[in-house]
Amino acid sequence: MLQDSKDKRTYDAIVIGSGASGGWAAKELTEKGLKTLVLERGRMVRHIEDYPTASKAPWEFEFRGAVPVDKRSGIGAARWAREETMHWALAEDEQPIIEEKPFRWFRGYHVGGKSLLWARATQRWSDYDFEGPARDGYAVDWPVRYKDLEPWLDYVETFAGIAGGRDGLPELPDSIVQPGFELSCIEQYYKEQLKQNYGDRHLIQGRCAHLTDPQQIHREQGRNKCQNQGMCNRGCVYGGYFSANASTLPWAEKTGNLTIRPDSVVESIIYDEAKGKASGVRIIDRATGDAMEFYAKIIFVNASTIASNAILLNSKSSRFPNGIGNDNGLMGKFLACHNYRGKGSASYEGFADKATDGRHAGHAYVPRFRNVFRQDTDFLRGYSIGMAGGRGLGSDTSGIGHDLRDNLLNQKYGTWRMSAWMQGETVPIETNHIRLSTEEKDKYGIPKIILSVEWTDNDDKMTADFLQQQQEMFEKAGFTDIKVEDSKAPPGSDIHEMGGVRMGKDPKTSLLNEWNQLHTCKNVFVTDGASFTSTSTQNPTLMFMAFTARAANHAVEEFNKGNL
Repeated sequence: MLQDSKDKRTYDAIVIGSGASGGWAAKELTEKGLKTLVLERGRMVRHIEDYPTASKAPWEFEFRGAVPVDKRSGIGAARWAREETMHWALAEDEQPIIEEKPFRWFRGYHVGGKSLLWARATQRWSDYDFEGPARDGYAVDWPVRYKDLEPWLDYVETFAGIAGGRDGLPELPDSIVQPGFELSCIEQYYKEQLKQNYGDRHLIQGRCAHLTDPQQIHREQGRNKCQNQGMCNRGCVYGGYFSANASTLPWAEKTGNLTIRPDSVVESIIYDEAKGKASGVRIIDRATGDAMEFYAKIIFVNASTIASNAILLNSKSSRFPNGIGNDNGLMGKFLACHNYRGKGSASYEGFADKATDGRHAGHAYVPRFRNVFRQDTDFLRGYSIGMAGGRGLGSDTSGIGHDLRDNLLNQKYGTWRMSAWMQGETVPIETNHIRLSTEEKDKYGIPKIILSVEWTDNDDKMTADFLQQQQEMFEKAGFTDIKVEDSKAPPGSDIHEMGGVRMGKDPKTSLLNEWNQLHTCKNVFVTDGASFTSTSTQNPTLMFMAFTARAANHAVEEFNKGNL
């Protein structure tokens, strides 16, 4: 009976995590014929049927989306404390962390993970990003270059669906795109001014994972054109934007090779000392508290950067007393994120005869222009800039009686305004890290995560440069009422954590090889942000998906050869 039970818990592959990268691992492995188990610590979320607030109008909520204080108690992040999105909130006692230094960690603990919550920006990385560590000597050299990822980016983008333009910029390689969203007149004006005033700065429509011209591959997924509702993080019943729930997970289910097990809190990866490789995954059932073990020849770790680090560090054995694959003691170190501290806004008095109509899913974007082709500042790497321009309606509320009523009912357009926010590349340093507590455990008996990350002098210099340059760019374009500021937001505020289990060429200085395999345990693959050696200035999720598809196909090849 025991053997029979173990057989029922044995698969060809196990994927830890069901978000953007986990969904791609599931799709690729099941399509190639591998019986695959996806473990998700959160609840089940089915596409369409489990989006309770999708497409709802404000008046359909009791308090137009506001949530009374008593109903907000016990949730861990104010970010989701509105009725439209409160179903994504994490309970405070679910996974408490120890902040050795201030850090904001946003999680998506449900099937689909943060693929239901992401901003959907999908800019490719270039060799100017991959070669950054080799050029300036900080972090270690990537074991891959753009040419290694290019076919996989084509593959992922074709399946996911990306809206945007083909911009012909060497620092931002072109994508496989559908028609992009239109720039507003103020954004178009700003684009022309950048071109006139600078030779190295370009405003484009940022690429985003939305369907504007669905192809047959998207119709086969059951997805339809983006409806421009602007309600994406509630879940989209049209499948207009890419999520694991609307795309990769249902696709994997259609193969008949997928099993999804929600409410499965992964405690550790099991290492078989005799075979010299990982043999399975140990979980705690979130509903019952029971410990269970599942077995497979291939294990993909896609729990999100910090959670993946924690799982690997907690996977201890006689062979790996400091965590599976952690012979060099570097696991959990060199944790990095993006620097979003710099903000800017300004007004423009022109275009009084124009206004925007409707919504769109993306925003304008200025690719990195600092330290791209040469080192031209006193800080390393650079930053990109997100931008959005619009003109809002408002009312004069200073009157009373009939005048006040008439003003409220007859709103007037104000001046055009542009907002800007930086997305800076942080240089990974060894002291910025995650480790596990030796004293405190969570309610599942798993060691608590300790986060110790802080900004560096390089981040301060970069932020100061953004503030100076954004002020200047607004001024040269004729904007007024210019405001730029350092928000002083703590690390993690961008939701783009990377590193800790970095890729590299040398097992002495890295944890993973060029195929995202642990150097010293080749049947464990890490393909989410934990695997990243540096952060670039672009959003990382597109790259997570491309790395995952590439690694999963390599894993299948090795599996079929009997090497795993």
